[in-house]
Amino acid sequence: MSILEPVTSCAHRQADRCNDCSARLTSVCSVLTPAELLEFEEMSRSRPFRSGDILVSENEPTDYLFTVTEGMVRLYRTLTDGRRQIFGFAMPGDFLGLSLLNMGDFTAEAVTAGAACKFPRADFIAFVDANPRFLRRLHEMASGELRMAQDQMVLLGRKSAEQRVAAFIVLLRRRLRRTGDTSKILPLPMSRQDIADYLGLTIETVSRTITKLCRDKLIAVVPHGLDLLKLERLEALAAD
Repeated sequence: MSILEPVTSCAHRQADRCNDCSARLTSVCSVLTPAELLEFEEMSRSRPFRSGDILVSENEPTDYLFTVTEGMVRLYRTLTDGRRQIFGFAMPGDFLGLSLLNMGDFTAEAVTAGAACKFPRADFIAFVDANPRFLRRLHEMASGELRMAQDQMVLLGRKSAEQRVAAFIVLLRRRLRRTGDTSKILPLPMSRQDIADYLGLTIETVSRTITKLCRDKLIAVVPHGLDLLKLERLEALAAD
């Protein structure tokens, strides 16, 4: 069960929240006019979450949709043998719930503390029906999700663990750059087990591979992330 429970909020506070939102330009609401944004934010509520909180549960009814505004969320499905397959990491601006079904087809679990905008599904669908431009933006985001799924298929199809880990680092950096993060230090809030479950590797293999990349002086492990010492070589390795 989600911990995110409805609360009330004044309209002007909602407006301040949306105008100050750092994820707005990359989120689903980026195409809205000021009047449409006001209507949109009146049906939304900001919800903080802590690491480990569940926003969406697999095979359970989903009465709400979410846009991540802060933090990171892991997206996964549980396999029949109890293992999990992580197929994505949602970041600020990413939308959860593009499926037309009202049952969760994945679990969305917070990697870090953060926040999300929460929308009642029925109200959101009515808003989409009345705003064709907004519907086009949803299609664009759905296309982005498809590209990320294709990226993961390429990762899983690579022969070596080194290629998979290098490609994961490069793709993560590109996604963060689209959110405006241009730091040389790549934050890695997810665990090595998360990375292993995303790449279809064991945690031991991921750890050995990161150690090798450090030994080859392509990266350096720093607090909370990686220093990308030789990005061009990482990109070449990822492209092999």
